[in-house]
Amino acid sequence: MKKMVLVILLVLPILIYLIFATATHNQLFLPTISKNNLELPQWKSLDNKPISFKNKISVVGFIGSDIKAIQGNIFNLNQKIYDKYVGFKDFQVVLIAVDGAQKEVADLIEKLNGFTENMSGYKIVFTSKPEIQAYYDSFKLKGKLSPDCMTSEVFILDKDINHRGRKGKNKEGKEEYKESYNSTSAADLHNEMTDDIKILLREYRLALKRNKDKDNFRLHEKK
Repeated sequence: MKKMVLVILLVLPILIYLIFATATHNQLFLPTISKNNLELPQWKSLDNKPISFKNKISVVGFIGSDIKAIQGNIFNLNQKIYDKYVGFKDFQVVLIAVDGAQKEVADLIEKLNGFTENMSGYKIVFTSKPEIQAYYDSFKLKGKLSPDCMTSEVFILDKDINHRGRKGKNKEGKEEYKESYNSTSAADLHNEMTDDIKILLREYRLALKRNKDKDNFRLHEKK
């Protein structure tokens, strides 16, 4: 009887996962736009600490050098996305800015700190415009950067640096493609990006549970 229970505990999560993995978007699986993207180069960071995409769920934004022009977007992102997910230890928002904008970015973070107590999930790096453009191009996005290396669009990377978004048929059976989310639009962040991050977090929770069930089964098997 105990063995049967253990088998059920092991097999059931795997079956659920397979169902999730084959589900269409807006259900329980977030499609992959591109795989194995480049790791974030070791550019200068605001706090002089190394920043990595690996093993993190990352929201990525390119904010250029005119920080005042983009700060409204970051406030939207902070309210609609960051504040909801900063409690997850593997979640981060990575902003890529042009070298020389450090003071303006520090001022922005100070303003955000007036609304958000925990700022530890914000990671900001700085480098030259050509390096930013080359790195942006490596994702092969349909969107474009401005001459200032800024865009209002933000996108999601998973723990394996795979770009995640919407691709294929949605729950209504209509084809859709969404590689990024418009941070100018509070509705886009609140309605679509929030849902997509929830789906991604659910995937990892399920994978974690499946691995724990496997470990428990092995422990009982040894006994």
